[in-house]
Formats: sequence, structure tokens, C-alpha cells
Amino acid sequence: MSGGTWQFVLLGLGVGTLVGMTGMGGGSLMTPLLILVFGFDAGMAVGTDLMHGAIFKSFGAARHHALGTIHTRLVLWMICGSAPMALIGVWCSHRLGKGAADLQTRIIASALILGGIGFLVKTFVKGGVEASDELFLLRRRDHAIAFSLGATGGFVVGLTSVGSGTFFGLVMLLAFPLTARRIVGTDIFHAAALCWVAGLGYAVSGNVDWHALLWMLPGSIPGILIGSQVSVGVPDRVLRVAFSVVLLLSGVKLLEPLPGDWTNIAVITGLGLSALIFIAWGSSRFLSRRRGVHTAEEPAP
Repeated sequence: MSGGTWQFVLLGLGVGTLVGMTGMGGGSLMTPLLILVFGFDAGMAVGTDLMHGAIFKSFGAARHHALGTIHTRLVLWMICGSAPMALIGVWCSHRLGKGAADLQTRIIASALILGGIGFLVKTFVKGGVEASDELFLLRRRDHAIAFSLGATGGFVVGLTSVGSGTFFGLVMLLAFPLTARRIVGTDIFHAAALCWVAGLGYAVSGNVDWHALLWMLPGSIPGILIGSQVSVGVPDRVLRVAFSVVLLLSGVKLLEPLPGDWTNIAVITGLGLSALIFIAWGSSRFLSRRRGVHTAEEPAP
């Protein structure tokens, strides 16, 4: 393993902020970066990522709970399916070998890319399940969807260890009439619980780098708290575009369509451009609000 300490802090800050805002993208970015940049082996990278995610996402879950952006009953139905199936997926990954996991990873990556494109289109085209801030009561159909989503997603996470929990956010966005910010809170709360189940399994087997984990937390905990707060003030459509970008980049990263490190360069460039666009948008909103405050404070002639 290579790398210092402040690099881990910056890595945690970046991933924590992204997860706090969108609820997605942590595992799909953290694990490859630990392997490619810091020299972790795959098992140690996955274990460290999961255990780190369990801790810092718990802070994000607590913040979203305080903000009232979590659908608790939906989380409970999902975790009933995902927790046991994640452990079964881990067991199956050892039994089936690397070839089956590679095939599953490519299927997931293709689905993420298609889902990102489809959701980007759906963001600007009306139809299907419309988001609403009204109270959403789960019906029998919703119970079945939530449990099936948890079981399928939990098994895939345990089987492939590629952070395919992104699927939880995607399916919730498509299946339930929740606003994007409530999807973020619900997804983070569920992800924290699922990461504790899988992360402790890796910790028991000794596949967690506690030095790296402890240095990532000073960046990721403030990052997810800041991202969680920002997501509440961001318009629903902007958050949905952010979801689509994270889905697309996660799929591209898993599919590895370019030779060498070009895929990683493409993903990092995409994230960088998205961050610059978001910063520019946020700055323009801040300046317009400041101008509005100054105009309101000026005395009438």
C-alpha cells in the first residue's frame, strides 16, 4: 500500500460530499481509487470501503433523519431483504469464482449506463411515477417491490463487491413517488445499515485497513454532513441530473470500456466537470440571492 494521510482525508471529503448530495457513487469510486492510487489489493480495498462507508454514512443517515428526509418504513422493508442476501452473496462469490462475478459486474455496469440515460430522459419528460412531498403510505405492492429490491441489490453487492448499491437509488426513483431529496436520505440510511452488515464481515476476516479508514473519516464525515445539507436546498431536477451523471460514470467505471487507465481518466474528468458546473451554478445562485438582499435593503426613493 502507498499514500500518505492527507490524501486519505481529501479522498474521504470528496466521496463523502458526493454521497451526501446524491446518496450514490461511494463504492463505485472509492474502491477503484484505493486500488489504483493507493496500491490496495482488491479484498482490502472492498473491506476498507465497506467499513468506512458504514461509519461515515451513519453520520449522514443521522443528519437526514434530523432533516426529515428518510422514509423509515421503506428502509425497513429493504433491509429485511438486503441484509441476509448480502451475506449469501459473499458466500456465493467464494463458491462461484472470479468468472461469474466478472459477468455479473458487466451486466450491472450495462444496466447502470442504460438506467442513467433513461433516467436523464425521464427527468425532462413527464410521465410515469411523479414525485411528491405528500405523505407516501406503502401499499402491499410497494412492500413487495421494496423487499425484492433489497434482496436483489443486497445479493449483488455481496456477490460482486462493486458498490452496486447504486441500484437502490435508481429503482426507488423509478418506482416510488418520492422527491429526490427523500430518495437521498432513504438511500443513505439503508446503505449505512447494509455496509455495517457486510463491513463487519470483512473486518472479522482481517480485510480492513484501519489506518486508511481512520484518516478518511475526518474528511468524509464533514463531507457527508455538508452534502446532506446542500441536497435539501438543491432543486429536485438538479438532483436528478446529478443522479444520472453518477449512474453513468459508475457504469462506465465498472464496464472499463477504454484500455489502460483511460477509463479512470474519463471518470475523474467527468466528475471534475460536473463539480465545476455545480460550483458555477451554486455561485450564481448565491450571488443572485445577495443581490436580492441588497436590493431589498435599499431605501425607497
